[in-house]
Amino acid sequence: MTSLMEDRAECAALLKRSGSSFTLPIKLLPPEKRIGTTVLYAFCRRADDIVDDAGDPRHATAELDAFQARLGDALRGRAVADPVLRAVADMARRFAVPQEFLFDILDGVRMDLDHRGFETFRDLEEYCRRVASAVGLAAIHIWGFLSPAALEAAHSCGLAFQLTNILRDIVEDRDRGRVYLAGEDLAHYGLSRDDVVAGRCGAGAAEVARLYVRRADRLFREAATLDRLLTTEGRITFRAMFGAYHALFDAVQRADAEIFTRRATAPRVRLLAAMCAGVLLGPRP
Repeated sequence: MTSLMEDRAECAALLKRSGSSFTLPIKLLPPEKRIGTTVLYAFCRRADDIVDDAGDPRHATAELDAFQARLGDALRGRAVADPVLRAVADMARRFAVPQEFLFDILDGVRMDLDHRGFETFRDLEEYCRRVASAVGLAAIHIWGFLSPAALEAAHSCGLAFQLTNILRDIVEDRDRGRVYLAGEDLAHYGLSRDDVVAGRCGAGAAEVARLYVRRADRLFREAATLDRLLTTEGRITFRAMFGAYHALFDAVQRADAEIFTRRATAPRVRLLAAMCAGVLLGPRP
């Protein structure tokens, strides 16, 4: 029988191995909230790895089904062998994290197993809600928030961050045969998913890039309101994460249509500087 301390240590080790840019912002939290957020990250990482490491989608589906069943058992207080899920169950009880957010996260990564693209932007938003906004909504329950208005701002934040990821990773995703941009948006500018996968983007690519940048910019502005809706402890971490992601968004915005031919990146020193500026000055969308 392992202890809760050992289960949490397993989650911390997973975060350390990941090399995530979220590692530093998480360290800004006080001990209990830092542990809770680390556990949440470990849970998301485990779910992502089931999908990302899948050689056979059918095997990955079965593994994700089993992982979800074990999550349900852990949340009901039943004994499970997985230290991450044991830590997740403790985290959810300790911080009153609504369980539906955890299951939404799994539903989101499940959508990547049989990815056929999204016809409308609303379809894409629903994917982002599950795979990203649900994480933010769970996180602010750990950090502490002052008003129900924080829930909508956290939702916008998740969408802004995930759209940034999607725009940054167009080339990497297309190499996997995945296109996350909505079919209706591509068609409006004379493109198709097949064009994106084949690298035949043409003149419409710049217009698509700018459309998504405008949408993400609006969402970043909505997300910035979360700053005044969090407790002081959560606000510092949010500012650091927002600063890093907005620096990455700036890189995407500068790349313009080139996001269809290369991965937009921000140097690590720029990300660190953006985190520090965010903590000191607040979110500046």
